[in-house]
Amino acid sequence: MATQLQERRADPAVALRQSLAQMSDQLKMALPAHIAVDKFQRVTMTAIQSNPDLLNADRRSLFGAVVKAAQDGLLPDGREGALVIFNTKNRQSGGWDKKVQWMPMIAGVLKKIRQSGEIASVDVHVVHEHDKFTYRPGLDAVPVFEPDWFADRGNPIGAYAIATLKSGEVVPPEIMNVAQIEAVRKVSRASDKGPWVDWWGEMARKTVMRRFAKRLPSSTDIEAEFERDDTMVAKSAALAMAAEGEIAQIETDQPAGRLDALEHQIQSEQAADDGGEGPADNERGERLTLDQAMAEIDQCGTVIDVDTKLESLLPDLSEADGDDLFVHAGVRKTELGAGK
Repeated sequence: MATQLQERRADPAVALRQSLAQMSDQLKMALPAHIAVDKFQRVTMTAIQSNPDLLNADRRSLFGAVVKAAQDGLLPDGREGALVIFNTKNRQSGGWDKKVQWMPMIAGVLKKIRQSGEIASVDVHVVHEHDKFTYRPGLDAVPVFEPDWFADRGNPIGAYAIATLKSGEVVPPEIMNVAQIEAVRKVSRASDKGPWVDWWGEMARKTVMRRFAKRLPSSTDIEAEFERDDTMVAKSAALAMAAEGEIAQIETDQPAGRLDALEHQIQSEQAADDGGEGPADNERGERLTLDQAMAEIDQCGTVIDVDTKLESLLPDLSEADGDDLFVHAGVRKTELGAGK
């Protein structure tokens, strides 16, 4: 009996499978009705076992990424989305920790757009240097795109997205060149590994689709998903600048004010964490932060305590922070043995 227990402890895949089984109730709440929990768990385990680094990554961030995939209604199968590892600085040890981030892929994004019910068709393509591509704004309803699928198409030069609504209206295309796409890649946490290296074309299509989706009807869910990505991009850029001790300008066609505001907010938060005495306790208590709420969840010693604390904290947080706290609480319940 003791030997079997030691063997289970020695096998991280077995322990992870047990943890996912304990998360069944939480995953069922997050997943849409058409995706069975056992199917989602099987796909997740296959994805993790195909990338052993995920077994050695921070377990809490892994569980959080899995729950976010479930909330998006997408499978972490490498097609609809992927579990991506990135390094984050550990301020206490001075080293780097492997964290896991959920990254929807273009197939998953298109799936959610088609599920909106108002889109008749949507096309997203990478354009290569030997392809024929022309578009005259104000004159052409749609671009002329004629690739020779069976010849050498040359290097990628850009990407575009276009959609037709069920009403017959054509939404004008979004077009990005390689320089614009690479500018987005540079501020990605996983710019030198993972999807950007293994599936550059897929990430290029997703990048142009991110911009295009904002002009589609009933795209609230998609915009919220991309808003998370934009926040992560801004945070990555701000932290990279701070670590290098220099200010670098990021070339992007996104509204400068929005990105600057995100970076300013993140840099201010980082400055508050790194030095100074910080706000007085009574000032800090005026508005509950996500970090404070997570710390209170971490102090809970039972699953019931977590549920009670979560219910009391959610009204004091924004909707986005509330979603993150819900994920964090689910991970904490898993650590405490929820479902046993």
